[in-house]
Amino acid sequence: MKILIAEDDLTSRRILEAILGKWDYEVIATSDGLEAWQALQTDAPPPIAIIDWMMPGMDGVEFCRRLRQVQTITPTYVILLTSKKEQEDVVAGLDAGANDYIRKPFAREELRARIRVGERVVELQAALADRVKKLEEAIVKIKTLQGLLPICSYCKKIRNDQDYWQQIETYVSEHTQAEFTHGICPDCIEKHIKGQLEKLKK
Repeated sequence: MKILIAEDDLTSRRILEAILGKWDYEVIATSDGLEAWQALQTDAPPPIAIIDWMMPGMDGVEFCRRLRQVQTITPTYVILLTSKKEQEDVVAGLDAGANDYIRKPFAREELRARIRVGERVVELQAALADRVKKLEEAIVKIKTLQGLLPICSYCKKIRNDQDYWQQIETYVSEHTQAEFTHGICPDCIEKHIKGQLEKLKK
């Protein structure tokens, strides 16, 4: 999994890179909020970001605010890295859009635990996004069967959008995920089959 780092202190950034690399994460390291923001403007942005609070250009809080203004079904999970210890500062960071925070200097196992929480949230978001996509596809297919369908009174064929007459099972198969298995209803058994059986018995 990709993790974005935004940390202006070179030593801290290198330490984070080494730790995350040891845990087999693919690390994208940046030195400030603006550079981190650019790193998210790709077709496959990192799902988790560890952002330092105090940075030149764009600090961590402003980064969170800008990120939350972007409408997406799979938002980036942000862990705010801060040396601030006052409760109101932590609240301000979370209110700005951070999902979690960790105080400097951090313990490695605490960082790992918080990243794992982020991974679980990201996986749930991805699963939800997949379900929403499938639901939208199903709705589109259902809509294709709404409204009046021209059907022949004799042979029961349906006229499609190209003004071509199709068997009803062909039309339904093309517009839904339904599959047909053929059988014989009681009325048709009485009308068509019984007479043939009687002839065979004679």
